[in-house]
Amino acid sequence: MVQKEYPSGYNRALFRHWIDANGNGCDTREEVLIAESVTKAQIDAYGCKVIEGDWFSPYDNVTYTNPSELDIDHMVPLKEAWDSGAWAWSSAQRQSFANDLSDPRSLIAVTAGQNRSKSDKDPSNWIPPQANYRCTYLSEWVAIKSHWKLSMDQSEFGRIKDLLTASCTTTTVAPWGSAATVPTTQPTPTGQTLGTVAVNDSIVSPVTTVAPSVATPSASVGTPGVLQVNPVRCKKVEFGLTGEYKGLPYVCSDHRKDGSAYAAGYYMWRPA
Repeated sequence: MVQKEYPSGYNRALFRHWIDANGNGCDTREEVLIAESVTKAQIDAYGCKVIEGDWFSPYDNVTYTNPSELDIDHMVPLKEAWDSGAWAWSSAQRQSFANDLSDPRSLIAVTAGQNRSKSDKDPSNWIPPQANYRCTYLSEWVAIKSHWKLSMDQSEFGRIKDLLTASCTTTTVAPWGSAATVPTTQPTPTGQTLGTVAVNDSIVSPVTTVAPSVATPSASVGTPGVLQVNPVRCKKVEFGLTGEYKGLPYVCSDHRKDGSAYAAGYYMWRPA
């Protein structure tokens, strides 16, 4: 739905975030850090505090081992959600949105500076500097807005439409959700199965299949004929596919090389 935003009344405190939704001692930030570490994250023995791991920030193509250098970005910022319809939600719905672990696209570990540069901007005012990630970014934005039934303003819609038409004609949107445990207060505003991104007034057109095209090419030139990837999330439908990152073999997997599983619903490109 394309309509004007509701730009008044927002307060970050209205979205209670970084809660321990499943009572395992880890708040939402730590859960995302654990899930997105390419290697098994090291956790402080006296409480769930991640102290080391290996993360890749797709916004700027940078890797980190120190979690203090990372922010957990709400793909659709809290204020943007408020302006787009969350102003009418209950407190429980806003809390669910702010801590949404039902799909890995909702929250992502990125360079702190990039998250703060993005702030509460929509794609009409900010897209990632890493060009090879932009189509993925737009597809994730569309998926979240559609799932939560959040509107787009005219400039946001127009910018996304232009970018999809010009550069992302083969980009797809994977179906929402996973086996991940989510809070019982999770609202159910959709139930929609998303498919190919469509450039029309509804933004997303449901279809029955999803093409395996989530791999984000790396900036480096690799072996001819070999899929070039980055150590970021991959789709369930790509499980077992192989590629290359900086000349090294990678595979889309639901577990790390040491055999430890990623969080439920997470699939990552990791060293083969």
